[in-house]
Amino acid sequence: MEHLRVLELYSGIGGMHYALTESGVAAEVVAAVDVNTTANEIYKHNFPNTPLLPKTIEGMTLDDFNKLAFDMILMSPPCQPFTRIGLQGDVTDPRTKSFLYILDLLPRLSKLPRFILLENVKGFETSSARDSLVKTLKECGYNYQELMVSPTCLGMPNSRLRYFMIAKAPPGSFSFHTTSAIQEGFPHPADKVLLEPSSPISPSPTTTTCQKDDHKEDEGGILYKLERAQDAERKSSQNRDPSLRQIRAYLEDQGEGEMEQYLLPPKTLLRYALLMDIVRPTCRRSVCFTKGYGHYVEGTGSVLQSCMETDLEAAFKSLERLSEEEKLQQLSRLKLRYFSPREIANLMGFPKHFNIPKNISTKQQYRVLGNSLNVHVVARLIELLVS
Repeated sequence: MEHLRVLELYSGIGGMHYALTESGVAAEVVAAVDVNTTANEIYKHNFPNTPLLPKTIEGMTLDDFNKLAFDMILMSPPCQPFTRIGLQGDVTDPRTKSFLYILDLLPRLSKLPRFILLENVKGFETSSARDSLVKTLKECGYNYQELMVSPTCLGMPNSRLRYFMIAKAPPGSFSFHTTSAIQEGFPHPADKVLLEPSSPISPSPTTTTCQKDDHKEDEGGILYKLERAQDAERKSSQNRDPSLRQIRAYLEDQGEGEMEQYLLPPKTLLRYALLMDIVRPTCRRSVCFTKGYGHYVEGTGSVLQSCMETDLEAAFKSLERLSEEEKLQQLSRLKLRYFSPREIANLMGFPKHFNIPKNISTKQQYRVLGNSLNVHVVARLIELLVS
């Protein structure tokens, strides 16, 4: 296939660009578009030769788009209008305006892009915005498939269930049977290249399983640390799954002193200890990291128990009998810490050479990473889209 010209919308910190590179598809990003100044600084730092347009998508005219003569659109529109814990404003949310603008422009382009890949949160699939997307693709004659995929499908110990739409312009067709239903995991039968282990992070497709979303609500009796029996069993089952790699493969190899900056402060330990999702380096699971990680505790991502000598269950079961000072001493022995931004980037598939400028604060790093995507998952979907 000839060199593809790619337009990267909502480019963020470059997750789509890295996925495009990893896919092995012969392509160049002819323009990246985003308004987030922090994300743009990180993007430019890593892709200095890519034209970066720090402007709103609505600020681009039909002529601007036509001049780029792109063959592929990669985009991850704002997820806040669709997230389950947000207001779910959908098409009435101002942040959806740019996406609806793209849908309005698409049929009027001088040349339809041959390929489109869109990523968003779980919840997008039931939105009016999704309905508008499907309607537009049908009107333009696109062949398309909707999917829900988590990095656990590739053996990565992190749940990040996301909605994906891949579409081919006519007369393009896929190497798998498409369906109007939203597929869970990668399509079957998939292209042989798609799931073969091209690197240590990709396990054999015969053993890999897609874990269910970690936010699933279960019924059952309360165990220690405010967990229900079914929650504990589900986590235990994930940790026994040999197709998932252990978290320690993604951790920074640094001295204990260098990681002390990520230890949870005493106030956080005392107030939120019972609500935290705690994992150890030997675990094969972690929950989705969001932009609030390091600032909010509940539901924003797992924390790491870095002292393996202390028994987690025993530490929590005796808390109710202790004074506040004794509780703090007991919890401190676990050495609970946040994952560093670099470790989260590892769990999200960013390559080792991905780098964040030193002037970007840790809080800002967590925010932009939480708004990004899993590089390996998108790379596999690009392979499947173009093959």
